[in-house]
Amino acid sequence: MREARNAAAQGAGNWRGFFRLILQAEPPKLLLSIALGLSIMSTLVSLVIPLFTKNVVDSFSIDALNWMQIGGMAVAFVGSAVASGVSVYLLNYAGQKVVAGIRDRLWKKLLVLPVGYYDNHQTGDTISRMTNDTAVIKGLIAEHTSGFVTGLISIVGSIVVLLYMDWKMTLIMFSVFPIAFLILFPLGRQMFKISKGMQAETASFTSVLNRVLSEIRLVKAANAEPVEYKEGSSGIQKLFQFGLREGKIQALMAPLVTFVMLMLFVVLFGYGGMRVASGAISAGQLVAFMLYLFQIVMPITQITQFFNQAQKAMGATDTILKVLDYEEENPYAGANVTNASQSIRFDGVTYGYKEGESVLKDVSFTMEAGKVTAIVGPSGSGKTTTFSLLERFYSPQAGSITLGADAIDRFSLVSWRSQIGYVSQESPLIAGTIRDNLCYGLQREVTLEEIKQASQMAYADAFIEELPQQYDTEVGERGIKLSGGQRQRIAIARALLRDPKILMLDEATSSLDSKSEVVVQQALQNLMQGRTTLVIAHRLSTVVDADQIIFLDKGVVTGSGTHQELLETHEMYREFATQQLQIQEQLAADASPVLAEAGKGPAAAGSLQREIH
Repeated sequence: MREARNAAAQGAGNWRGFFRLILQAEPPKLLLSIALGLSIMSTLVSLVIPLFTKNVVDSFSIDALNWMQIGGMAVAFVGSAVASGVSVYLLNYAGQKVVAGIRDRLWKKLLVLPVGYYDNHQTGDTISRMTNDTAVIKGLIAEHTSGFVTGLISIVGSIVVLLYMDWKMTLIMFSVFPIAFLILFPLGRQMFKISKGMQAETASFTSVLNRVLSEIRLVKAANAEPVEYKEGSSGIQKLFQFGLREGKIQALMAPLVTFVMLMLFVVLFGYGGMRVASGAISAGQLVAFMLYLFQIVMPITQITQFFNQAQKAMGATDTILKVLDYEEENPYAGANVTNASQSIRFDGVTYGYKEGESVLKDVSFTMEAGKVTAIVGPSGSGKTTTFSLLERFYSPQAGSITLGADAIDRFSLVSWRSQIGYVSQESPLIAGTIRDNLCYGLQREVTLEEIKQASQMAYADAFIEELPQQYDTEVGERGIKLSGGQRQRIAIARALLRDPKILMLDEATSSLDSKSEVVVQQALQNLMQGRTTLVIAHRLSTVVDADQIIFLDKGVVTGSGTHQELLETHEMYREFATQQLQIQEQLAADASPVLAEAGKGPAAAGSLQREIH
């Protein structure tokens, strides 16, 4: 009993959620009303047809034909067909409009969800919400709602007329419907469970496709095709099993409905024939009765399809509402940053991605305005997490981060992030041209002169101008048509165009060869001039001239100071520096020809060697 109440409450909640979702999508109510009105008109016309047929059968003769009535019925038929066609188009339009509204809300929501949401949800699942689930809702509105409404009208209208014509035969017909309901209701419940499972499995399979196809080069390089085929094939088989279960339900429903209806026709024809023979009803009445019966049976099929689709739509609604109800960021809430050229202070900052597992533990240090602070430490020490907190992808669980005297969370995200230039080790690029990538995210017009100047300072102008289409060259998905060093220099030029006051460099040269690193290092020196800079680095040359070096180990600050101070006082830093020294000396030896090509000459290489030693 309790399970039944819970199921009823869940069903009511699903419908409430569905109507809330539809209303928030601002459906074209006038068009929907017109479409349903036309469908109703078409249905009412169809209710007149059996009565006309009855009169024709009962008094059939050429002389008795009323051509005015026939002409009127012909006009009614044509009008009904036109109204039905217009209704279908308007409902389809309304369905597409609603889905566009839902997708627009979803897309807007996805862009303001915090990074933590994407840490816990696969990309393919999110894509499935946007495409597959919204399409299910569109199908319910555009393809099945009209059939449901008109079907109800057709059934009610036909029953009223049948009761008037012959209530005894009508009651015999009614005896079948409770039996059909008892059969179809449990099957409908099973269909709902299967539909929810299929939607979840479709989203999971979409995630696999998205992951594999977006990293196809890694798959091929690692000879991982058999592994990925096995995982994809497993998803396909699960979808196949859900499809089979859905097919079994449909295979049970269709024959059962057909069997019940055939039995009904046999009983009604036999009983009706007896009543015609006894003179209780006319042959025309029996024909009309059977025609009305068709107008009850056909809509029952439409209503059954409506409820099947509705069950799928309820499942889709649940998943969409979970995304829409997720707590979002408000990019514009807060004050504007008026002076970003101030010191930034980490004061007792603690943060962990999982409860009870802190990545940073009571971290405190100050980034002096206009100076370079470097973070060094073994992998997993919390360096990148520090960047994420400064970027405000996450908020500290304890402690605070301040700009001058103000906590950074009092500033709007848009204003705060506009002060930051970020160059990461991956140098992410979007599919598009070099110009698109250089200007990405800027809310102002950027002249070609500005683009060229930034490219020149980033040492990117030489290779860009050698390309056939120069700044209009397509870079490919994730910049795959460019080398690592070229992508890094474009990322630096992009940061220069933003003219940030705060700069974050996340191992910006760690994945480059020595020749590319030399050029990128010089570009970074141009970028760092006069900016408050936080650097993560694994290479000694990146941090040797930093104004301050912070050594992180397992989320704890174990030392801070200049390069020379840490060499003298911090054993782990001394080991780090010793390991790097040989690599850096080789880099310095390679630097002269590379810097000469970049326009810096041998003096710069000599300077680099002196910095290292």
